Amino acid sequence: MQVIGLCRFSYPAFGGFQIEHDTIEERRQYLYSPERLEERFRLFEATTLPCFREQTDEDYQLLIVIGDCLPKPALDRLHDLTAGMKQVRIIKRQPERHRKVMKEILNAARGDFNQPCLQFRHDDDDAVSVDFVERLRIAAEECKGLMAENRSVAIDYNHGFLARFGPEGVQAKKVFRHLLGVAFGMYVRGGCPLTIMNFTHHRIGNSMPVVSYPDAPMWVRTLNQFNDSPNTRNSKIEMTPLDPELEGEFIARFAIDQDYVRQVHSVT
Repeated sequence: MQVIGLCRFSYPAFGGFQIEHDTIEERRQYLYSPERLEERFRLFEATTLPCFREQTDEDYQLLIVIGDCLPKPALDRLHDLTAGMKQVRIIKRQPERHRKVMKEILNAARGDFNQPCLQFRHDDDDAVSVDFVERLRIAAEECKGLMAENRSVAIDYNHGFLARFGPEGVQAKKVFRHLLGVAFGMYVRGGCPLTIMNFTHHRIGNSMPVVSYPDAPMWVRTLNQFNDSPNTRNSKIEMTPLDPELEGEFIARFAIDQDYVRQVHSVT
């Protein structure tokens, strides 16, 4: 079954952000400010890309959506960071309505529209477990009866870590969060035009069955200066530095190497 992931990298859409701007030009200035882009690139490099390079099931696509106005130095850096990742496709689009353009991109990526597929959404500052794609396929097999009766089914892995990344390394706290939107997928029946971007992730249970897996930690959600969600951006949740056991778990589960995190976040 085809597995398609979508990641927006500072795409200046109409809508799609909790931080509001009156014009697209104001949104571009915010998204492309040097301070913000630098933080996004550091998190993308040390947090997001390692887990996708190390997926135990390599048969997936990761569509990275950018604006056609992304500054050239940033575009070149993005190409350099993803070079050699056969699963990655960088897609340039002019500013459009957020949900409309994301739905178009996902449906255009389906190899055979009449066949079912699995889709996931991913933010450019988070990580999923290295067996995430494999687990999506396992879920589809385990839930094939449910999926046969529904045009779409959400798949939610609700166990993971909140974390902060910086020059000192990683601080984290293990939590359970339902429908957070990271390590979050959706089955779509063949011929059905729905996509995972048709729905607000935390309300998707109003529209379809949701299967939740609370077992192994499946995601890392970063708290950082430019989180779109004000609740996340301003969170005062207490975290602790990784002890040796947890440091090993971050490497094994997410391919996140704390020494590399320190290196990437220390560059001036």
